[in-house]
Amino acid sequence: MGLPRKSLTILSFSWFSLTILLGSFSFVATGADYTTVVFKGCADQKFQDPSGVYLQNLKNLMSTLVSQSSQKTFSTTTSGQDPNAIMGLYQCRGDLTTSQCYSCVSKIPEISDKLCGKAVAARVQLSGCYLRYEIVGFKQVPETEFLYKVCGSAQASRTDFEGRRETAFNMTEDGVKSSNRSFYTGDYQSVYVLGQCEDDLANSDCGDCVKSAFETAKDDCGDSISAQVYLHKCYISYSYYPNGVPTVSSSSGTGTRQHTQKTVAIAVGGVAALGFVVVCLMFLKAVLKKRSASKHEGY
Repeated sequence: MGLPRKSLTILSFSWFSLTILLGSFSFVATGADYTTVVFKGCADQKFQDPSGVYLQNLKNLMSTLVSQSSQKTFSTTTSGQDPNAIMGLYQCRGDLTTSQCYSCVSKIPEISDKLCGKAVAARVQLSGCYLRYEIVGFKQVPETEFLYKVCGSAQASRTDFEGRRETAFNMTEDGVKSSNRSFYTGDYQSVYVLGQCEDDLANSDCGDCVKSAFETAKDDCGDSISAQVYLHKCYISYSYYPNGVPTVSSSSGTGTRQHTQKTVAIAVGGVAALGFVVVCLMFLKAVLKKRSASKHEGY
């Protein structure tokens, strides 16, 4: 009999300190939100590096990965020779351009240095990309190893929500299996879904990984109308919109599905705030005009 997922996490990650920094429901290609930090994980062990070889290899690794991100959205590389070699990779969300990918990945080396320091292995996850590295020969974890989740606080009120979400999940699982990019977004009856795997994962394995992530979302998040789940080799996101999935303009000028309730709320709030400011200015103008008229009458 297999151990429960939480027990497996404790065993497999006893060497890995996973710290949640910020849960963000933002997966939109527009704006700068794709560079928001979601979580980071740092190995407990530090480089024993009096000669500075490891740190130089890590510096070279980061430089190479950042440079490659301006040309493609996924890449792996190794820096240095055994026994001092360090392997690393990055991946950007499938809906980002290479320029956006570069903008995202280029922020990670500094973040990793500040948050993980001289850790022999680390992963930094931003909303639009992630980068991880490890010394060659470091302990591996399963493709579906649980890393992080965040469940929305709002609960669905419709009795058919679970059925809609299940259909959307199945669409995503089939979508990543048939996609050469291991990336899929879509919506079904107001449920927006996103799934992505590391590009070096076979399509069938990608489908299995995404399915595991959706099972985690259902088990751990229940009827939450939004959630994100990150596994070692894939992640998923979904959001339910009772009034239909909104459409916003992307940075390329084409319509893209927007599934970030927070962003929509900010936009609505911004309009309301602007309206309030306009009303205040009109009121102030009226008061000043009235005072001016009173002064003229007194002359």
